[in-house]
Amino acid sequence: MKNDKVFNTGNHPIEMFLPMLHFRDAGFTFDIATVSGGPVVLEMWAYPTKDEHVKSLHESVQSMMEKPKKLADIESLDGYAAIFIPGGHGAMVNLPESVELGRLLHEAHDKSLPTVTLCHGPAALLATKADEKEFAYGGYKSVCFTDKTDGTTPSFGYLPGQMPWKCQEALETQGIEIVNKSETGATN
Repeated sequence: MKNDKVFNTGNHPIEMFLPMLHFRDAGFTFDIATVSGGPVVLEMWAYPTKDEHVKSLHESVQSMMEKPKKLADIESLDGYAAIFIPGGHGAMVNLPESVELGRLLHEAHDKSLPTVTLCHGPAALLATKADEKEFAYGGYKSVCFTDKTDGTTPSFGYLPGQMPWKCQEALETQGIEIVNKSETGATN
C-alpha cells in the first residue's frame, strides 16, 4: 500500500470460480498456475459460503490450487484453449512484472487464443512488456475495476490505504482504452 500497510490479497473467489463454473459447464478443464508455483491465495472474506456450486467447484480444484504449476514450467500453450486471469487485487502484485506470464500472453496473442480477465485481472496484461517486450494489447478496448472506485475503497474499509499504483491508468498509458468509467457490470 502507499502508506506501507500490508494488505493480504489474492484472487477474488467469485471472480475466479464463477467464470470457471461456466468454463467447466462448457466442457473445459483447467490447469492452475502461479508465478512461484506456490498455493493460490483467495480473498476469503468474499467467499460465497452459501453457494453450493462454487463450493463444489472449489473442492474439485483444491489440490491444483494447493500445488499449482509454476508458470515457467508451462513451455507452450499447445493444447490450451485460453488463458483466464481472475480478478482480485492479487493480480496487481506480481503478475504485471512476470516475464513468464508475459511470454505466455504473447504466445496466446500470437495464436489468437482468448485471454479472459476481469476486475483487476487486466493488470496482468502488463506482463507482456516485461523483459522489455512490446505491449501486446495496445489499441484494445477493455473494462477493469476503475481507479476512481479503487480510490474510494479505503473510506469504507475494503483496503487499508491507497494501492501503490493505478491499474486503469497503467493500462491506459500502454494504449488500452478502458471503456467503463465506473463499476456497472459491463463486459467487453
